[in-house]
Parts: sequence; C-alpha cells; structure tokens
Amino acid sequence: MIFSGCQSKSKELSLTERICPQCGNIIEIFSIDTEVTCDHCGFVAYNDTLSCVQWCKHARQCVGDEMYEKMMLTVRQKRKEKRNII
Repeated sequence: MIFSGCQSKSKELSLTERICPQCGNIIEIFSIDTEVTCDHCGFVAYNDTLSCVQWCKHARQCVGDEMYEKMMLTVRQKRKEKRNII
C-alpha cells in the first residue's frame, strides 16, 4: 500500500484497467496498489509508482524494501536498454 504521507498520489481510490502484455487479459489496478498479478497468466503489472520511486525520499518506506529493490532493478534495466538503443 502507498505510504500515507505520499504527496504524489491522490487520496481518492481509483481503478484503472490495463491489458496484460503477455496474454491480453484485463488487469485491474487500484490506485493504492503498487503491483497486481494477472489472474490469467501470472504476469506482474506495476502501477505508475515506478517514476516516483526514482526520486521520492520516502519511496523505500512507501513500497517496502523488497518492492523498492525490484522497481529500482527495473529502472536500471530500462536505462541500460535505452543506452543500447542510442
């Protein structure tokens, strides 16, 4: 769950539907979720918190140690992929 002191997240609960990139199933992500597993294939979809995790001083407290490390690994991989494309 998102840290209660988070300045970037709305305090109102919202629901977003996304298409699973692996199987095409609809994945429902609530605004308080950091990740959701596709019911059909098990793919893990992340909420838009990935961007704020890169700069927010409360990120580790907000998403937890394990999730923080996973998200930062994703950030590093994306940066590496971007460098290889250029």
